[in-house]
Amino acid sequence: MPQADYDVLIIGAGLSGIGVARYLKTECPGKRFAILEGRARMGGTWDLFRYPGIRSDSDMHTMGYAFKPWKHAKAISEGHLIRGYIEETARENGLDPLIRYDHQVRRAEYDSAAALWRLTCATPEGEVALTTRFLFLASGYYKYDEGYLPEIAGMEDFAGQMIHPQFWPEDYDPAGRRIAVIGSGATAVTLTPTLAETAAQVIQVQRSPTYVVNRPSKDRIGNVLKRMIPGRAGYSLARWRIILAGQMRRKRMAKDIRATKRMMVGAIGKELEGKVPEWEKHFTPGYWPGQQRICVVPDGDFFEALKGGRAEMVTGEIERILPEGIRMKDGRLLEVDTIVTATGLVLDYFGGIEVSVDGQRVEPGKQLIFKGFMYSNVPNLLYFRGYTNASWTLKVDLVAEYACRLLRYMDRKGFVQVTPKATSEDFAQINTSISFTSGYFLRVMHRLPKHGQSFPWIHKQDYMWDRKTLRRGDVADGTLSFSAEGEAVPFPPEQQAGTAAEIAAE
Repeated sequence: MPQADYDVLIIGAGLSGIGVARYLKTECPGKRFAILEGRARMGGTWDLFRYPGIRSDSDMHTMGYAFKPWKHAKAISEGHLIRGYIEETARENGLDPLIRYDHQVRRAEYDSAAALWRLTCATPEGEVALTTRFLFLASGYYKYDEGYLPEIAGMEDFAGQMIHPQFWPEDYDPAGRRIAVIGSGATAVTLTPTLAETAAQVIQVQRSPTYVVNRPSKDRIGNVLKRMIPGRAGYSLARWRIILAGQMRRKRMAKDIRATKRMMVGAIGKELEGKVPEWEKHFTPGYWPGQQRICVVPDGDFFEALKGGRAEMVTGEIERILPEGIRMKDGRLLEVDTIVTATGLVLDYFGGIEVSVDGQRVEPGKQLIFKGFMYSNVPNLLYFRGYTNASWTLKVDLVAEYACRLLRYMDRKGFVQVTPKATSEDFAQINTSISFTSGYFLRVMHRLPKHGQSFPWIHKQDYMWDRKTLRRGDVADGTLSFSAEGEAVPFPPEQQAGTAAEIAAE
């Protein structure tokens, strides 16, 4: 059996990739690994997005790593501080020399006869070929080079400046500008109050409302705990306080979802103090809490901008873009010189990589999810993706720990290949119910991995459940197939990808 260049290649040097690398270095010190980063800097999302006010929408006591305390006063923190936290983690753990920048992985081909992955990377110097026993995908869940832009009539006619937050121009100055922010998600509610600090006018235009909650940017109790109990112990207490509070909040929500909606909408009314006309129209969503991510407003900055008249809301459908601004279907004309399209992301589960197993193309939409971190019948590949109802890194930490446990188990037993085996019977029990209804998810749902009806073919959005099953559950669980040599993995008919033309047409 040929020797691979690496035992593990980690794709992505963002929050996930750097965290996974730290676990691998400390828990599996003998492993030869590297991190392939497609861009010129580490940080992932927190280096890519540079729009004004960029911040986390989760607290950093739970979005930070379990092993590294978050030391800043603000728990809901600015993007540059999060990027600095990632860079500091890499530096403290000696990971910088292991990162290969400007390596965009184009193809990853698993060769079962050799029990290794063959990668083709595009670099400024040309193509580079690498081999690895294991492939860890920590490249996020969306396309870095493309933001979602809906088709709106007349976009090409606009005489002003149109900006997508994913590609914010460094030289743009909002001072004195009349700005429309199209969107209702986290990016929109972050940009609106920030731009309103200097702009002449900011109008947030949304097709439909979302849930928005006020949260203090500083975790007062958490900061007290960290001062009283220095180091990881105090940080761990602050972290667990938020984890358990979140669990209790979600249980209350599920117990009486209608009451939860009334409470959340009513809280917005109290925040606005009667100073925003028709506020119910702008802040009463047509879906239940939990079906989409809830937008967090640190220190009420969004509400303050609306109450102070520095920003306003417009809810309804856009008819078309005109040279001078936006015409709504109700006839209202919004005269602006800048349109910011905070309209979302384009999901991409493989980070732009064409993945195949023994020549069989792996199409995400035809895979079953295994425990939320592997794909059906795809050997030696783990992915690292977080929760939709809690902080991202909570799940990444757990999967990184499990990955190290899996590697150690395979070393002890002399195994070189592990595959979550799914049969046609498993594919016959796909769960078609939809509990998460965000637009960026629904737009590409047919291309996303599928859930089965029961464990292990599910991604359970429950940290305590995952903590129990991933930390204490047997690695050899009866579904994973282990081999001391490479073993061919024929896909069942339900998992076989369509032709390139069929995939492009979807």
